[in-house]
Amino acid sequence: MKKFTMCVVLLLAGVFVMNAQDAASIVDAARNRITSATVSTRSRMVITAKNGSTTERRIDQYSKDDARGNARAVIVFLDPANVKGTRFLTMDNTSGGSDRWIYLPSLGKVRRVAASESGGSFMGTDFSYDDISALSRDTSLDTHTLLREETVNGAPCYVIQSVPKDNSYQYSKTISWIDKNKLLLYKSELYDRRGALIKVMESSGYKDVQGRLTAMQNKVTTIAAGTSTSIYMEIVRYDDPIPESVFTTAYLETGRPR
Repeated sequence: MKKFTMCVVLLLAGVFVMNAQDAASIVDAARNRITSATVSTRSRMVITAKNGSTTERRIDQYSKDDARGNARAVIVFLDPANVKGTRFLTMDNTSGGSDRWIYLPSLGKVRRVAASESGGSFMGTDFSYDDISALSRDTSLDTHTLLREETVNGAPCYVIQSVPKDNSYQYSKTISWIDKNKLLLYKSELYDRRGALIKVMESSGYKDVQGRLTAMQNKVTTIAAGTSTSIYMEIVRYDDPIPESVFTTAYLETGRPR
């Protein structure tokens, strides 16, 4: 009887390990589905308040990994006037942690974003500083579990839970819906450290851009506040040359690459 029980325990343990490995592989494949040396975009950002009123902004974003594989991105606000000239730089390390800087025209200087601000609102949107880096988050920083399979947008999806391995990340867990066949990320639920659902992220309008299926709309909704921020892609270009100097604090100050 003991021998049988031990066999069952070992069998279940093996299934658990395989489940975890498969889940991590799926998340990693989804996050790294698009291969590109660089990504350059122009988009329209729509911020919707609880009462339904909206404000719009236009932004450019440039992304390019460094020689060690660390993800880097620069966001430039084009309009309206109250945010024009604001520039933000994030460098996400594969080993965990991020370095972030922001240039605000009203201050006339670059300010480093402290780690304690990572969960704060990015420029009055529903995105936090951590949310900006979410898609480039290294898979090894979380423990992934395949919960079940469901149909979303008419497509069969894996439903995967990702739990951070340390307490530095603002969320206690993320649950993601990933297309089984195309590895497209349709939805993510984000939970705070008390286990309450606080945000939902949705990606839609996938379109073939230079041979890569690209989400043309990304939306994040803050549940308790009843607010949302949507980003509508207007221009997406892969593999365009981007000078290394763009990913520096000097560029944040001047807006001009060397």
